[in-house]
Formats: sequence, structure tokens, C-alpha cells
Amino acid sequence: MKTYTVKQLARLAGVSVRTLHHYDDVGLLKPAFTGDNRYRYYGEEELLRLQQILIHRELDIPLADIGAILDAPGFDRLTTLREQRQRLERQARRFAGMVRTIDRTIARIQGETDMTDADLYSGIVSPEKQAEYEAWLVQHFGSETKDHLALGRKAMDELAPAEMAGVMAELRQIENALAEGFRRGMPPQAAALDPMIERHRDWVARSWGRECPPEAYSGLADVYEHPDFRLRYEAIEPGFADYLVSAMRAWARRQH
Repeated sequence: MKTYTVKQLARLAGVSVRTLHHYDDVGLLKPAFTGDNRYRYYGEEELLRLQQILIHRELDIPLADIGAILDAPGFDRLTTLREQRQRLERQARRFAGMVRTIDRTIARIQGETDMTDADLYSGIVSPEKQAEYEAWLVQHFGSETKDHLALGRKAMDELAPAEMAGVMAELRQIENALAEGFRRGMPPQAAALDPMIERHRDWVARSWGRECPPEAYSGLADVYEHPDFRLRYEAIEPGFADYLVSAMRAWARRQH
């Protein structure tokens, strides 16, 4: 049986060694065996299980739920792969529509074609998903959330496409800097994180179109408990979702 060490499998699958260690620690992906040298070794069964873990992650399944799915008595790998293929085909069609929208937007910016403002968003955001998410916010944080959502939409709607791209690129930089603190073992309560946390809070205020005082920023940490947010931050680095939420709350407490 061909086997792989952690480093070899990480390189093969395009994930970090830390990720594989995390999967082992939480019982999601155990090695086939541990050698006398204390190295973990992975075989065919583990490779196929890791593929399923990564596919489920890409299909927006929270990491905490993946183990239960894969270990369920009725789980059938072949049937699951066929279902995943169908779902990905549907997504591929949607992404193809997004690519067409992006191409038309580039042409519009370059003055090569006409494009209505409404067409800028064709195929990008699922109305059902947006409605579901906003309903969750209102349910958990009250009816006044509707006004905050409207302000946020207005602030983002006023941005030109190039400005929006810059705003999102800045967010990715901030998140990656905070994730690097997590990777280095910096406690989420550390004051050394303050510059990045404050930069994140400033970004949030701009996206909201209003101030983001410490109380509101701490409340945003509650919002980040939503499975969609957790999935997004766990994709940056396993364990980062809890780390970010803790860092935000710790910063807010230090402001009093």
C-alpha cells in the first residue's frame, strides 16, 4: 500500500501541514498508522476521505458538520461524489454567468460597450441567500438591523466597481494579517493586535456607512458566529474564526 507522510500529503493536496494536524486533533482525519519514528502515514482510504473533506468545505459545509456526514452509517462515497458533481455543475453554470458579467464590466469601464447598472450584479449574488442571511440577522439582533442593513447597502452601492475591488482587497490584507498573528501563536487578547483590529474596525465602519463604536464592534463579533462567516474564516486558517471573534471582543473590552 502506498503511503504518504504529513508533509507529502500536504504538498499533494495543496493544504498546510498545520491543517492536517488540526484534522487529526479533532478526529476528522486520522492517519492510517503512526510509524516507529512517530511520523503519521496516510493511505488510500485517508486520501479519499481528505478529498471529501475538502470538497465539503468548498461546498460551504461547516467543518464541524463534515465529520458527522462522513461517519454517518448511510454514507456512500460513490453516491456522494455523483451528487457533488451535479451540484458543482449547477455552480459552474452560475460562475460562467459571473464571468460573463465581469467581462462586460471590464468592457464598460474601458468604454467598449454599454451596460446597465443593474447588469453589474447579474448572476453574482443569490437573492435567496441574501434574503436568508438578512432574515437571520433580523431574527438574532432585532428589527433595527433592517435600517443598518439598508445603510450598509447604500454605502457599498455608491462605490464604483474599481473602488469596490480596492475595498475588498484591503479587507483580505487585514484578515491575512490577523490570521498571521494566529499562526504565530499570538493570544487574541494581545494588545499587539490592536493596530490590525482597529484597521478592521475602520473598514467595517466604512462598509456600514456609519460609526462603529466598541459596543457595535463587539456585537459584530456575535454576527461572526453565523455559520457562513465561520466557514469563511475557517477557510483562511482552521481555528481562525474563534480567534478573530475573541480578538474583536477583547479589543472592545479594553476600550472601557
